[in-house]
Amino acid sequence: MTKPLSPQISRARLRAILQGDVCVRPASVYDALTARAAARLGFPLGMLGGSVAALAVLGAPDHALLSLDEFAGLCRRICRTGALPLIVDADHGFGAALHAMRTVEELEAAGVAGMTLEDTCLPRPYGATGAALVTQGEAVAKLEAALAARSDPAFVIVARTDARLQDADSLVSRARAVGAAGADALFITGAQDPDVVTQAQQAAGLPLVMPEPKGALAQADLSALGVRICLTPHRTLPAAMGAAWDSLAATPGAQNVARPDNLMADLSESADYDARIARYLSQT
Repeated sequence: MTKPLSPQISRARLRAILQGDVCVRPASVYDALTARAAARLGFPLGMLGGSVAALAVLGAPDHALLSLDEFAGLCRRICRTGALPLIVDADHGFGAALHAMRTVEELEAAGVAGMTLEDTCLPRPYGATGAALVTQGEAVAKLEAALAARSDPAFVIVARTDARLQDADSLVSRARAVGAAGADALFITGAQDPDVVTQAQQAAGLPLVMPEPKGALAQADLSALGVRICLTPHRTLPAAMGAAWDSLAATPGAQNVARPDNLMADLSESADYDARIARYLSQT
């Protein structure tokens, strides 16, 4: 049996990745066994996505329905293995600035190595026609509150923002502001232009976290751009559910039901949630 990593060692390893000079790709994990499998396969870091947590705990799409207590409980069960450092998608901190402080407290206690904190306006407001960001002032205040809530200064807090919802000047302005506030890294989603990413990184003065790159960014040298963590697609849970469906379907007593074309959307009742959004959150 491998000796489990302590939260302190996990956080030190995550910080070493952020302070290094190479781009690391974490494994998408969702429970204790996938964390152990990722560690055995040599991944230096695990990532728990918000959408993955919603599916694993609620069997529901990613509509900000998961509670902090449910999320922290899942994190605790993963971190209990001590298999590898875990960074988690804490969405918007489950509310306003004070909620973000509570989020930091709970995730630290769960043994998490680091969390991302985004500036998306969540949950979806009534009448909204698409995603939107909170003001820069609110985003910075929430980040400052989260940083102040740390009892372990080694706990990593990554400020996240969506380039798709901003022009280049706004993105750079937010990057500079979160860097000045003391974030440990900057997570940019939706970016496709390497020049814009470079501007944001230089403004923040921070290592970058990014999802799988698209457009011109897919051809760029991510390490040279300052990207230290590039997330891999969350394929682990869908793959496991596909195997589970096939195993159950082959079990005596199972009905002869065709496997849905989009298994995860079907099992998470995505269409039903879309109908509820249209009924209760859309202006008519």
